[in-house]
Amino acid sequence: MLPKPRSVIAAVAMCVAIYLGTAPTLRAAPQQNISGNNSDRVSGAPVITAKPERVTLSDGSGSTEIDWDTGNGSLGFVFVTEDGGKPVLFANSSRGNQVVPWIGKHSYVFELYGDDQRQTLLAKVTVSGSSESASLLQTPSWQVVARWALIIGLVAVLYFAVYLSSTGPVRTTFPTEPTTSPRQLHVARTLFLGIAAFLCVDGALFHSGLYVSILAPSSYAGRVARITQAEKERAPSGLKEVLVLGDSRIAEGFSTTLANELGSPAGLKFVSLAEPAASANTWYYMVRKVDPATRRYAAIIVPYGIGYEPNSADPLRISMTAPLLRYGDCFHFASGFQRWSGRFRAFVACILRGSAYQDDVADLLAHPLARMRSIRQADKMHSGREYKGRDYDLVGTSYDAATGQVTFAPKLTEAQRLAFRKSLIQPSQSDTEYSLKLQRDWIPRIMDRYLHSPTAIVLTPLPRGPFLELAGFSRGYESVLPSSVIQRTSFSLPGHTFDFLEQPEYYFDAFHLNAKGRQKFTDTLVSELLGRLRSADWKPQGNPEVELAVKRTRATHDAN
Repeated sequence: MLPKPRSVIAAVAMCVAIYLGTAPTLRAAPQQNISGNNSDRVSGAPVITAKPERVTLSDGSGSTEIDWDTGNGSLGFVFVTEDGGKPVLFANSSRGNQVVPWIGKHSYVFELYGDDQRQTLLAKVTVSGSSESASLLQTPSWQVVARWALIIGLVAVLYFAVYLSSTGPVRTTFPTEPTTSPRQLHVARTLFLGIAAFLCVDGALFHSGLYVSILAPSSYAGRVARITQAEKERAPSGLKEVLVLGDSRIAEGFSTTLANELGSPAGLKFVSLAEPAASANTWYYMVRKVDPATRRYAAIIVPYGIGYEPNSADPLRISMTAPLLRYGDCFHFASGFQRWSGRFRAFVACILRGSAYQDDVADLLAHPLARMRSIRQADKMHSGREYKGRDYDLVGTSYDAATGQVTFAPKLTEAQRLAFRKSLIQPSQSDTEYSLKLQRDWIPRIMDRYLHSPTAIVLTPLPRGPFLELAGFSRGYESVLPSSVIQRTSFSLPGHTFDFLEQPEYYFDAFHLNAKGRQKFTDTLVSELLGRLRSADWKPQGNPEVELAVKRTRATHDAN
């Protein structure tokens, strides 16, 4: 039977009450919140934005994401000025986005110019960093008033929800004395209808893929949604396809163009889903999205190595993985987080998907036209020329682990020195162990998924960096994954495979390979992979060019 009209009204009121009550709880605090927009648009088309603009610092540092577009395809120059100091060139391209992990307790002005002489200002945005304690002390009084008003409104909504749920006649005047009614109050039914209505609305908007289609293309969640959907819809190439997973170290260090040039004679095609900030648990859901039958790829390359995963990045990992999640992942996904607060947010994100997109929704409501324009331009941005890596190195730069002092090579610009200095993050022991735990827990889950599949799982170590004096990064690869996990793979590259890359000439900061290192890493990885074709079960049959391709690739690698 259909509920009576007053029950429906009460259900809607309860739905609103649930929303008001859960929104403050589900908001990721103390994550970097998007506050007022102080982006200064100088003209109509050019734009530069920061997400967020007010960065909440954790352990003295925080990160934001800078997105810019000149609007007409002309070359743009982004300069950054710290606390009114000397402007430093940050980037030069017509459009792009870049994560800035070195925000401190200062004010940074990012300005987009049409020329390198800073004569034509197109747009600018100001980013500021503040510690958690300072931001709490500086909370405006109107926010306190708004919070209490929300609480009072919640109590009022709950009262009227219960009042309207009565099956008796609606009173036209407020009773002056307590009264009793022989009719039952359907509080449980109203609560159930309210929760069901709320879940239905959230599911229709966020679980159906409707909102995913308008995610900000430059956001972490938007990029993950786009690359996985594009890969899922891509037609088979007819070759032996090799999927490469990873984070920013693989994104900077592996070239699919070069790998395909080396592997095509052997019938191989390489596809990369490496995404900055993606960790092993995100890789699992990416693979599930693009390969539901577990038979699409001849091999999947899974990197492992020393790294760090700060607990403060839990909201980021939840948000970027959200487009890949389902209702049934609530316990599975939540188990990958160390703190109970992260587990709770991950659990809620699987049920109420909108909680993971709060910052994106706020940005959409604040800049709807800019969002629509960025979505239209997204395909054009991704169809640009092949990224070849950073074209400078750290030769002549030294790091003293005892004092923490850096001596820079004279050839480095101020922007390059600033980027390197900010990359010298000293992760805590807890953050390093958390990174190892994620790899130990989720890489075996990827293996289990392909346990009865012809797909070969290939483990490859990552070069640790140009300065092994950094705390925690001098550890050996044997401490990352137990031998029992490595032995389960089709094959695993030895831990010393990329030791030759752990030099300043192959890096542009403390963690990422430059263009030269990118080529060396790709050459070596593909060479090792081709070398296993002669003994692996997934060897392309009836292809006489395989052996020739192997010999050519090995000869090129030896010559380099």
